[in-house]
Amino acid sequence: MKPDDRTAPKHSAPGRHEPDWQALAASPRFRALVKAKRRFIIPAMIFFIVYYFALPVLVGYAPAMMGTRVFGPVNVAYLFALSQFFVAWIIAALYMRAAARFDRMAAEVIVDQRQ
Repeated sequence: MKPDDRTAPKHSAPGRHEPDWQALAASPRFRALVKAKRRFIIPAMIFFIVYYFALPVLVGYAPAMMGTRVFGPVNVAYLFALSQFFVAWIIAALYMRAAARFDRMAAEVIVDQRQ
């Protein structure tokens, strides 16, 4: 095998055609899919980042509140830190629900592209 053969572009299987990527990106269904994903992902990401960084900020600026004991040696800061696991799981579960809708939308885009 010559070195040029390894970098040569791969052609699709006989009978298959490459999608028109520009037409696909401009299609209304694809744009709706991207918009729907952004509507979920961006707010979820912003919420989680704010929630995540709230712990060190609150520990730094409100140490008395975060050091308040809830039961035994467990204080508010420990509970807040543990709650981040639950928040991450909840966001993941919500994304799984939304992903089912995204998958249906993607399937519609594929069907449109093949026509």
